[in-house]
Amino acid sequence: MTDDKAKAALQGLPVQPDAGADGASSGRRAGWPFIAAYGMAYLGLWVALLPPILVELPMRVRELAPAHAAGGLSLVVGMGALIALFANPFFGRLSDRTTSRFGMRRPWLLAGALGGMLGLAVVATAVSIPQLLLGWCIAQLAFNAQLAALAAILADQVSSSQRGMVSGIVNLSLPLGMVGGTFLVEALEEFRLGVFLVPAVIALASTLALAWVLPDQRLAAGHGVRYGWREFFGSFWIDPRRFPDFSWVWGSRFLLYAGVSLLMIYQEFYLIDQLGCAPARVPHLIFLSTLVQSGAVAITGVLAGAWSDALGRRRVFVCGAALAYALALLMIALVASYAWFLVGMALAGGALGVYLTVDFALVTDVLPERETHAARNLGIFNIASVLPQALMPALAPAILFASAGSYAVLFVVAAVLSALGAWAIRPVRGVR
Repeated sequence: MTDDKAKAALQGLPVQPDAGADGASSGRRAGWPFIAAYGMAYLGLWVALLPPILVELPMRVRELAPAHAAGGLSLVVGMGALIALFANPFFGRLSDRTTSRFGMRRPWLLAGALGGMLGLAVVATAVSIPQLLLGWCIAQLAFNAQLAALAAILADQVSSSQRGMVSGIVNLSLPLGMVGGTFLVEALEEFRLGVFLVPAVIALASTLALAWVLPDQRLAAGHGVRYGWREFFGSFWIDPRRFPDFSWVWGSRFLLYAGVSLLMIYQEFYLIDQLGCAPARVPHLIFLSTLVQSGAVAITGVLAGAWSDALGRRRVFVCGAALAYALALLMIALVASYAWFLVGMALAGGALGVYLTVDFALVTDVLPERETHAARNLGIFNIASVLPQALMPALAPAILFASAGSYAVLFVVAAVLSALGAWAIRPVRGVR
């Protein structure tokens, strides 16, 4: 170990492996075997995590509490999101300080995949709303521990000149995970345990593959910084006065995801109650809409990431995508048929693909204290994605009550929030 590395270890700072790292700090470009494994790990996570939100949780709530389906779904999704809200930055902080001989990120990748499988098993076998809630909270806790480690790997291992491209590949995993997961749900419809556990096994297998090829950073054993109450509460806060660019990007993501959350969570009820679709057909209709949206996300995400790297610009992509997503939500709010709903979902997917890809690269570019607190700070950024999933289910019933149950009004509100997300990018100054 060099003198610089020894000094870093004594201070509790991350220490790169002496050889074999593709990382950003080493100045090397990440190789394709690592990039492929990284994208597959994200894909496995989304396959396991997204279908329950899109299809199975609403269906399970309707089975267990048909008279209170909307309230039950809000409770389960909202509490799960609240767990995720604290879990991601908390486990990110622990990941930054992990002194395991297996590395800083690897233990959390594996523990998260295993814990997520356990939580989904509880969801599948639940016989009451409290049991369903418990299983979903376990799944959210575990998968967000894994997600915190995955997000930090981009800052650890990928150079700035590759982040747009790798972000595009990572965000390609989102639509593929949505499509693949909903396809598995439909294919395994008669086997409830398999609906949840087959995706969980896929998530575990892809995580094992990444853990195998990951040139993980290590802290020297015995030199980790003590984790006290100050450190715990610091896991959820970055001073906006010191890091204004990060704060504006955080605000933009929060507002955009407020709109995304309303569409994702209430899509099933919208199809049944507003478009008049038969409940028995809804899983197939959601699969089709997910396929359309995901195809658009995949195409625009990969193109936008590469284009953003080539031009050296991030803000114009993120701002324009948030505005486009708002327009797509307005269209969805006003349509009167499923065919036009699919058109709106395609437009929303195209906008979301650009936003997610370039915004991920943007926040990594402006990330405070990247060398020492990457996982913690990306965990704090992830709060902007998770918090709306807790807040919007709590606010949506009031909006629906005030509008006499109109999902059109709900999605107009979502469009306004997304448009504000575009405005929040304008003050960012550290990145073009």
